[in-house]
Amino acid sequence: MAETIISSGLIIDGNLQSDGSLRLEGRIEGCVDSNSSIEIGPGAHITSDVAGKRVALAGSVAGNVDARERVDLLAGARLTGDVRAPRFTIADGANFRGKVDMEVNRGD
Repeated sequence: MAETIISSGLIIDGNLQSDGSLRLEGRIEGCVDSNSSIEIGPGAHITSDVAGKRVALAGSVAGNVDARERVDLLAGARLTGDVRAPRFTIADGANFRGKVDMEVNRGD
């Protein structure tokens, strides 16, 4: 279970940074950065970059997604931006437009 939940109907105009896991259901117009996992729910809309340990996307992101472990585009997800992660999955019904970098040794 996520440590922090941004519920639907909530709009954040600015960057969001967390050491713990996030569950996003609202609208965020700024960068999202977590040292843990990020779950982006089906109703969520993010307009900027997302970075975390693991990113599971079921909503909409217009920006780049960077994960240290994996990125999963779930059914119904919409991603317009580049992905950088050692593991990347796209479920049937997800929409993706961008480039993928799966280089494991990134020098981070």
